[in-house]
Amino acid sequence: MRKLQLTLIAATLLSGCQTVDKALPACSAPVSLSGPTASAIAGDMASRLAEQIGPAGTTTIKMENDSSEFATALEGALKGWGYTVIIGEKTVKDVQPVDLAYAIDGIDAQVLARLTTPSIALGRAYTPTAVGATPASPLSIMQRN
Repeated sequence: MRKLQLTLIAATLLSGCQTVDKALPACSAPVSLSGPTASAIAGDMASRLAEQIGPAGTTTIKMENDSSEFATALEGALKGWGYTVIIGEKTVKDVQPVDLAYAIDGIDAQVLARLTTPSIALGRAYTPTAVGATPASPLSIMQRN
């Protein structure tokens, strides 16, 4: 029953992110995560994103400049998968990067992580532990045309 509630909450939050234009939703106020928790969530979400957006050798990802634990862990996880990551307003000649927005929200004693590109949105709830985090819901995938 609890998993069903979390899935419904995640679906509700993700449905609120739908936009008519190609603009990405703004990041919400970040939840404070410990280093191991941020790394565990970022590693899992980066691997799921890699399954959806294509090969690392041909895809460059652009993220906002953020010094939070999660942003740092996500950047490292994406680089670990072989992606080139551009931070802030930097540009690379002849490269059209994939804009990546993310959000971390606290719900009860769990964390909802969302990654959003112009073509796909991923979301999953996690339960923080002393040594990381464990998934508490299935992965939610929303593809945009």
